[in-house]
Amino acid sequence: MSIDYAVEMIMAKLELQPPDEHWIQALSDGSHVLIRPLHAEDREREFAFINGLSSNSRRFRFLGTITEASSTLLDQLMDVDHKRRMAYVALLHQGGQLKEIGVSRYAALDSGSRCECAVVVADAWQRRGLGLLLMEHLIKAARRNHFKTMSSLDLTDNHAMQHLAKKLGFVRFHKPAEFTDVIHELDLQA
Repeated sequence: MSIDYAVEMIMAKLELQPPDEHWIQALSDGSHVLIRPLHAEDREREFAFINGLSSNSRRFRFLGTITEASSTLLDQLMDVDHKRRMAYVALLHQGGQLKEIGVSRYAALDSGSRCECAVVVADAWQRRGLGLLLMEHLIKAARRNHFKTMSSLDLTDNHAMQHLAKKLGFVRFHKPAEFTDVIHELDLQA
């Protein structure tokens, strides 16, 4: 094995490592959460989080009905490289364990100048400002990784997402010939 190849392999592995960043942040009710990039070891936590969401929260997040996270879905959600695909989790200490209570993520689209995002917060932790915090970190990461536009496809009856998107500066568009979906778009260069 050549030294150049070995260095190239090490650099590739390092690029897939989550950034060494984390924040302890207060929610509007005064409780504190840990926000950090999603790690490979969060897989079981992510599975429990998704399955613990109400059917309505899962419908809003996945734009349809899912009863339980499949291994294929979990593989997709855990596939982050921290550049083209990024995710931040909100964690809480509960019973000596870390429990996931929210996640925001983006994935690059087409040419790589645009990304699509999503955010979901556990039902018991909604309306405390957690979605806003998760999205603010996600938007900063998208800008740092040189995306120009961030978009979100949402159901028209997801009023919480519409409120959050407006607060973050997203512009709302209706999909042509669609009455159930809306697109929220944010100019990341503004």
